[in-house]
Amino acid sequence: MPMIRPISDLRNNFADISKIVHGSYEPIFLTKNGHGEMVVMSVETYENLLATSEIHAKLTEAGKQASTSDNRISHQEVMDEGRKIIKSKGVIDEKGSIP
Repeated sequence: MPMIRPISDLRNNFADISKIVHGSYEPIFLTKNGHGEMVVMSVETYENLLATSEIHAKLTEAGKQASTSDNRISHQEVMDEGRKIIKSKGVIDEKGSIP
């Protein structure tokens, strides 16, 4: 359930607000005169939100591309290409082990 607090709590109880957003990993919705004014969240929560949004956008784009193309790549082809790229970067050796 979302936590909703008056915006005055940001000034009067900042340490409490900070403790809540860092402990719960959930945003706090702040209101002014009974209406939504802003959202406060930890940097970690914000970064996770951005990452999730980026993944969703990429999956949506991939779905659109897949619906307009008959070209399909097998799982094995994807894994082989990924291993080739990783090997070229020196992350794994020719046997697939981490050096």
